[in-house]
Amino acid sequence: MPRKHHRPGSTRPIWTRRGALAGALVLGAIGATTPLASLGAKAAGRRDEEPDPEPGLRDRGVCYTVKKGDTPSTAWSAERMREDIRAVDEDLHANAVKVTGDGVERLAATAEAAAERGLHLRIEPTLADRPRQEILDHLAEVGAHARELRRQGAGVEFSVGCEFYLFVPGIIPGSNALERVQNLLKGNYDPEEADRETAAFIADAARTGRSVFDGPLSYASAQGDAVDWDLFDIIGIDYYAHFPEHEKYVRQMRSYHGRGKPVVLAEFGCVTYEGAPQDGGMGWNQVDYTVDPPMITGDPVRSERAQADYVGEIADAAAAAGLRGAYAFDFVEPASPHVPDEPVYDLDTVSYGLVKPVFDDFRDPESDWHWEPKEAFRILSERYARARKSGGTEENCDMNP
Repeated sequence: MPRKHHRPGSTRPIWTRRGALAGALVLGAIGATTPLASLGAKAAGRRDEEPDPEPGLRDRGVCYTVKKGDTPSTAWSAERMREDIRAVDEDLHANAVKVTGDGVERLAATAEAAAERGLHLRIEPTLADRPRQEILDHLAEVGAHARELRRQGAGVEFSVGCEFYLFVPGIIPGSNALERVQNLLKGNYDPEEADRETAAFIADAARTGRSVFDGPLSYASAQGDAVDWDLFDIIGIDYYAHFPEHEKYVRQMRSYHGRGKPVVLAEFGCVTYEGAPQDGGMGWNQVDYTVDPPMITGDPVRSERAQADYVGEIADAAAAAGLRGAYAFDFVEPASPHVPDEPVYDLDTVSYGLVKPVFDDFRDPESDWHWEPKEAFRILSERYARARKSGGTEENCDMNP
């Protein structure tokens, strides 16, 4: 998932993710722990062993990123989270959510809220820029929570992480993910050594995941990454490709079925300007975060339609390709305010969010804010609602009305 950087003065590391070794970038994160007291009356029950429909997506989802927040106004709020999860269910009409971010208690509460609504859970921890053993310990803690949710009847798949070469120190040179991205783009690393180190850590993470979680295990790779998928039950792809013809998306997605395992798009989407689909996972990279408030350095022309068209096309292609699931990145990016009167500060233009954060005063770190749905939210909502109504297994889930 492409993710934003932090405001000046923040001591937290800057996160980013490569969408492909050559240049597409993305970001994300997550975690969780305490068991549910009850899943409630809406709990849908586990669907781990159900066959994938062909065509049509079984799991029609969105990524929901949980973070501490960099300012008082963007700090994590249980009340705000619960309202967001309600909107994921009732307004977006998703039947699945990828809970991602950091902070065990925050992630536990978010996963519980989603499970109580009967949403299928993809739990994907990404603890960045910490010692390797600490990352594995965090993974084990999150996996134990995922196990408890599953044992109480929730539908849960557990992803041990994503694109480790960007988040795990010592694989690519750099003290944080942003520095690693720059070294990747400049070729300042040993590809063979990086592949060996990445494969070794993926194997360590898979062993850790298996030791604490008794359900389907997954990992999310960038397109083109070499992964030993024999370690996992579900193949996860962070998908930011662009093709001029729809059928090429479908053909590429079908190629992921080659190992005979279920496939999910662990992320897909683009930012919010003309030409954004062509920029894929790199669309966020047009902001100067050394100034306060951060400002856009390029000259993108805002277009919610460009984002909506791409998100809709990828959802249609994933359904036509018979994938297990797809998760649009991202529900909301609170650190990317929508400022229509001052485009240079309209960070939502370079945001992957399906909704736009509107602040009373975006310059005030304690300002109240709310979100409003973007065109991509509406487009995806229409598709997900139609699929939910039809049972999610018919070809009209592709949904070009």
